[in-house]
Amino acid sequence: MHNRRNLALATLFFCISVAAGELIVRGFRVPTYIFPAPSAVALALWRGFATGIYETNLIHTLLEALLGFLLGSLLGFVLGAMVALNRYVEHFVYPYIVMFQSVPKVALAPLIVVWFGLGLKAQVVNAGLVASFPVLVNTIAGLKSADEDRVNLMRSLGASNIQVFWMLRVPNALPFVMAGLDVAMVFALIGAIVAEFVGSNAGLGMLIQSMNFSMDVAGQFSVLLILSIMGLLLNRCVYLLRQRVLFWDPSEKQQLERERITV
Repeated sequence: MHNRRNLALATLFFCISVAAGELIVRGFRVPTYIFPAPSAVALALWRGFATGIYETNLIHTLLEALLGFLLGSLLGFVLGAMVALNRYVEHFVYPYIVMFQSVPKVALAPLIVVWFGLGLKAQVVNAGLVASFPVLVNTIAGLKSADEDRVNLMRSLGASNIQVFWMLRVPNALPFVMAGLDVAMVFALIGAIVAEFVGSNAGLGMLIQSMNFSMDVAGQFSVLLILSIMGLLLNRCVYLLRQRVLFWDPSEKQQLERERITV
């Protein structure tokens, strides 16, 4: 009942905001090339889906983001585990990783396009590089947070380093890793769009660029709306995955209990 009321209030607030925006734009006669009315954005949205342009480019960007998310998650976890478990890697390699992440990916994207071409591969690589860092940092924090007393206990019982890693350190780090995946999913989408801005023959980022050249501001706003909804849905998917994976975690149990009470 509580969730239904929140949904109704959120829908009401959205409708009021759209109506207010329409009245403000029309009342003050704001030029379309500065800020289009919500009705113009809705018309551009309907026109894009009716012609099939949005579906094709949306699927392309979604594929880039998902593949980049998988690549970045794997890369971030592997590098994070190496840094957390080997002090030589932490001292000599981790500073270079931080330096690399400090480089703006907008500046790095043209080089990635030169190295990998204008196809899907360049966008996936760029999205993966952007998405890897939050997973890497959270993996390091999670693996290092394991209770040393438990580690020593397992070693005293004859457990190998691999057994300690998979049976103690990884389960202990999962809440941290899942928190990094929440951020990584959104970053992967951003990385894919940045790569499409630099050079691509398909995708929503390429569509925004072409609309910018033709001064189709309403169309750009409609694509931005699609990207916002896509990011929200992808983040929700990671949240649902988190609930499935961390069903044993006390914080997740408390969250589920609160949701049951509010329903």
